[in-house]
Amino acid sequence: MEDLCYYEVLQVSKDATTAEIKKAYRKLALKYHPDKNPGDKEAEEKFKIVNEAYAVLSDDEKRRIYDMYGKEGLGNGNSRGFSSSMDDIMDIFNSMFGDAFGFGQTRAQREQSMPYPLDIEIETTLEFNEAVFGTEKEIEINYKKPCKSCNGTGAKDGRLSTCNYCGGQGQIVMRQGFMTFAQECPKCHGKGRVVTQKCPECKGIGGITKSETVKINIPAGVNVGNRLRVPAKGNIDNRGYRGDLYIHFDIIDDEHFVRDGDDIYIEVPVFFTQILLSEEIEVPSLEGSLTIKLSPKVRDKEHFVFYNKGVPNVNNPSRRGRFIAQIKIVYPKKLSIKQKELVSKLHESFGLESKPTKSLFKNAFNKIKEWVK
Repeated sequence: MEDLCYYEVLQVSKDATTAEIKKAYRKLALKYHPDKNPGDKEAEEKFKIVNEAYAVLSDDEKRRIYDMYGKEGLGNGNSRGFSSSMDDIMDIFNSMFGDAFGFGQTRAQREQSMPYPLDIEIETTLEFNEAVFGTEKEIEINYKKPCKSCNGTGAKDGRLSTCNYCGGQGQIVMRQGFMTFAQECPKCHGKGRVVTQKCPECKGIGGITKSETVKINIPAGVNVGNRLRVPAKGNIDNRGYRGDLYIHFDIIDDEHFVRDGDDIYIEVPVFFTQILLSEEIEVPSLEGSLTIKLSPKVRDKEHFVFYNKGVPNVNNPSRRGRFIAQIKIVYPKKLSIKQKELVSKLHESFGLESKPTKSLFKNAFNKIKEWVK
């Protein structure tokens, strides 16, 4: 089973939805769990690979990398952000087994006990070069810690009332025919208790806002759409557990370089005479200068591609994108009388008529005259 791809491990197709992947994982995790198969080493190994497959395919970014490059593409990044996947896995196990296997309180359960989420998501702006080469930054964040007056409940003096909608169960049960369905109570959101009087200190939020300067290492190659996780820099609950900080990036465009994924493009204007004279030109790149040899065969918008000279891949730094120089042939917008004479002489020096289309299309012109008679 270890030689199978992750989709084969979970027995789903490559275009499976997140819901289908989660459903398949539930089924297999229940089947191979060690507590269900005591002493069965084969079941234990299958259980491990099932968890490994789900940790990758349940994460959109890891799944994209896996689809493109396979397991090797994940490299050491296979473990990045794994804690969030493990929280998801633990939530699934609790929903299947309850406390039977002793997994303890999950992130979702911890957050239910607080009136504010434990994780924080912010956006920070990077210069073009900071995103390409990586950098270390200090950013100011605001986070919440439990209000002492209400012990993080958001209720005056910490007094919560039993939810009268679900009777304190946190769920409401509905029956349809012989089927019974339970869903989260819409009034207390699964907590079973509600705030009747807001805490005057925190205005019912349950937390007091604090500020902190956080030093973060931004890896080379980050791009818009990437998310960086900084562990234990989120909000704090009333048991002292602290959530995570997630940073999204906005990147300032560069004047000359254009980024497309891990590839870098630069437009190189060359005068038409440089093409004719087959000149060598130097263009700026991420690592200094690169040389391009022109020739009369070069066409407008032609690409000169330099492999492994682009941006390091954020998940696999040993892999880099391409550096692509796109030629833009420039012609004079206006000629002086002297320049026209010189161009005319150059034209004649090639043995060309002043109006070569006349002889080239002579037969075509004659045909048209016959057709329109």
